[in-house]
Amino acid sequence: MTIDPLFSVQDQVVIVTGGMGQLGRQFTLALLERGARVAVFDTRVDEAYTRERFGERVSDSNLMFCQVDVTQRSSIEQGLARVVARWGVPHGLINNAGLDSPPDAPAAENGPFETYPEASLDQVLAVNLKGVVLCCQVIGGAMAEAGRGSIINISSIYGLVSPDQRLYAYRAAQGAPFFKPVAYAISKSGLFNLTRYLATYWAEKGVRVNTLTFGGVFNHQDDQFLANYTSRVPLGRMAREDEYNGAVIFLLSQASSYMTGSNMIIDGGWTAW
Repeated sequence: MTIDPLFSVQDQVVIVTGGMGQLGRQFTLALLERGARVAVFDTRVDEAYTRERFGERVSDSNLMFCQVDVTQRSSIEQGLARVVARWGVPHGLINNAGLDSPPDAPAAENGPFETYPEASLDQVLAVNLKGVVLCCQVIGGAMAEAGRGSIINISSIYGLVSPDQRLYAYRAAQGAPFFKPVAYAISKSGLFNLTRYLATYWAEKGVRVNTLTFGGVFNHQDDQFLANYTSRVPLGRMAREDEYNGAVIFLLSQASSYMTGSNMIIDGGWTAW
C-alpha cells in the first residue's frame, strides 16, 4: 500500500482502548495496515477471543494485547509500562472504550429518566468519562513528557444533541418501552470540554487533543429502528464500521498538525438539521 507521507502513521505507537470492540477493531486494523504498532487495551484479551476478533493478525509483531480496566489507574499504568518496555512511549491514544445500554439491556436501564438506576449511571460514567480522564492522565502524561503525541476522544452525536426518543417509540407498542438513557449522553458530552481543557493544557508540550463525534454504526439492528434512524440521516443510512478509519488516520498523522481542541463530526448529516 502506497501512503501519502502527509497521512503516514508508519512506526507510530498507538494505544486503542476498547480495541476488541466493533470500532476499536476497525481502528486497530486500519493502523496495522499502514505500518503502525498498536496496543489494544481491553478487559478481555484471552487467546481465544483475540483470535476470534483478529484471526491470523494476532501473531503480527506490530500488535499487542493488554488486559486493562480503564476505570483503574493502576491497571492503565501497568498496560502502559508493557507498551513502553516493548516499543517506547506511545505517539497516539484513541480513547474508544465505552459503555451504552443496548435495546436488549434490562428494562430498568432503558426505562424513564426518573427511574434510571444509580448503579447504571455510576458504571457508564466510570468507563465513558472517568476512564478517559485516567487514560489521558497516565498515557497522555507520558506523551507530554516526551514532547509529542495525538489523543483522540471518541464521542457521539448523542453527546452533542439530545437523543431523539421518537426513534424508539415503536418499542412501547411492542410492550417494551425504550428510552435512550441519560448516562450515555452526558458521558459523551463531557468529552468535548475535556478535549478543550487538555488541548490548551498540553499545547506547549506538543500533545494535540481532538474529539471525533460519530453517528450510528450498522450492527444488524432491527428493521424498524433502521427505518426510523435512517429517515433522519441526510445520507439515508447508518455508517459502515470502517467509515471512521480515515478520520482516525488524519488526526494521528501530520495532516492534522495544526488541529487541536477541535470536534470533528462524522454523522451522515444527522446534526445538519
